[in-house]
Amino acid sequence: MKIDVLSIFPDLFTVFLERGILGRAQENKLLSVEIIDIRTFATDSYGTVDDYPYGGGAGMIMKVEPIVSALESLDNSGKVFLLTPRGGLFTQALARELLSKETITLICGRYKGVDERVRDFVDGEISIGDYVLSGGEVAAMVIIETMARLLPGAVSDPASVKGDSFENGILDAPNYTRPRVFRGKEVPSVLLSGDHKEIDRWREKEALKITKKYRSDLLV
Repeated sequence: MKIDVLSIFPDLFTVFLERGILGRAQENKLLSVEIIDIRTFATDSYGTVDDYPYGGGAGMIMKVEPIVSALESLDNSGKVFLLTPRGGLFTQALARELLSKETITLICGRYKGVDERVRDFVDGEISIGDYVLSGGEVAAMVIIETMARLLPGAVSDPASVKGDSFENGILDAPNYTRPRVFRGKEVPSVLLSGDHKEIDRWREKEALKITKKYRSDLLV
């Protein structure tokens, strides 16, 4: 799996890509992530990637030429996605769908947004939620990490991924570890019983209870 990211702040990804699951996934050749600096494709010597909007108004707009030139520099851009509030909501299901692609490219917008003509060069748009960020870099990190966790071999214990929230369409059940008692609060006795069938039933019941309480929309 290869993910290309177009950004004007490539250094934001440095530590993020070196640590934890992402670091191991790349080291084990399960995932390749390349960050492309849009500024290197600017049409002037100053590396200008934004300009004032036609028609006036507040904010700056990312120019179309550097973004498209960056896209065209890639040997294989695969499916190209613009990260924007206009996009469809990113979900666990979409993450699994994207994993079926050999290569995807994520474009990180900045400022007020991108020149509308950029959309003529993308296959889709993705949003990670109904709020506004300063740029698409954080959204790209969310997408990359979510996908990396789903790669076979990326997580040391695959069973832990299968039990994650949203994998079965609901939230995960409560989890506990030592100590058995903390300030009068005890671990549920069923988890100490050693009866794995009963533990599974308890977890299924609690997962549904939590989903109904916190995310009832998932049960519709």
